[in-house]
Amino acid sequence: MKVILQKDVKDVGRVGELVNVSEGFARNFLFPRKLAAEATEKRVKEYDHLKRVAEAKKKKALAERQELLNKINGTTVSFKLQAGADSDKLFGTVTTTDISKELQKMGHSVDRRDIHLEEPIKVLGQHKAVVRYAEGLEAKIQIAVERA
Repeated sequence: MKVILQKDVKDVGRVGELVNVSEGFARNFLFPRKLAAEATEKRVKEYDHLKRVAEAKKKKALAERQELLNKINGTTVSFKLQAGADSDKLFGTVTTTDISKELQKMGHSVDRRDIHLEEPIKVLGQHKAVVRYAEGLEAKIQIAVERA
């Protein structure tokens, strides 16, 4: 019997997959727990349509992210902060949230979780950060920290 999985089922398949299972397994396990629905002709067409729509949305989002990364690649984000008189240590740190807010002011919407620092920024000077998305897309940005 062919079924469309509504949720991930161990050793059977992932959500949205069209799989072939025995009738007893489907009737006694999958259907009562709402883990799957019978693959009627109408549901298969609906499933295919939803799959195409999801692919189109994914491609569009990927293109938008690539465009954003191309814009911010090589951008320098500047901060003026207080530091110790004899040393270049900052009173605090520059965090990914600070960088995200500064990029927001420049007109680029980047989530703080997508910004990766090699180490926390605790001293004055030039630093590097990478904006990285899950699809392997990334852009390098410069962080300039100056004395206020």
